[in-house]
Amino acid sequence: MSTAPAPLRLVDISGAEALWLLEGSSLGRLVYQQRELTVVRPARHVWEYGRLIVRAPVQAAAMPATVTYHVDEIRAVHGTGWTVTVHGPADVLSDADETDHHRRTLPGWTHGPHDTLLRLNPQSVTGFRLARQET
Repeated sequence: MSTAPAPLRLVDISGAEALWLLEGSSLGRLVYQQRELTVVRPARHVWEYGRLIVRAPVQAAAMPATVTYHVDEIRAVHGTGWTVTVHGPADVLSDADETDHHRRTLPGWTHGPHDTLLRLNPQSVTGFRLARQET
């Protein structure tokens, strides 16, 4: 006799665990408002010195002062994994040495002339584990 899988649930994780998960990953999505639309772009990132460096195929001029970055690892078959969202002010990197370093070490996608490096200073970090409920 087969039993139904345990129900799924969201479990809040601490900010420290969320940052640990973020630091251990390298691929996410940059989310921002452009005009009246929400734009979502694939992005690569690295966590350095309490800031998130993000490389995304977006126009630097289109970047608002505040952005959201989302990272997750979800096992589709089981519906388990984790998700982390970071929100805060972002600056387009302009220092030539810094941008050269991150273009060499942080792979990304280019979209025509659009290849922007951002420094996101997190004001909020939230996360959840997607788990099976214990029965």
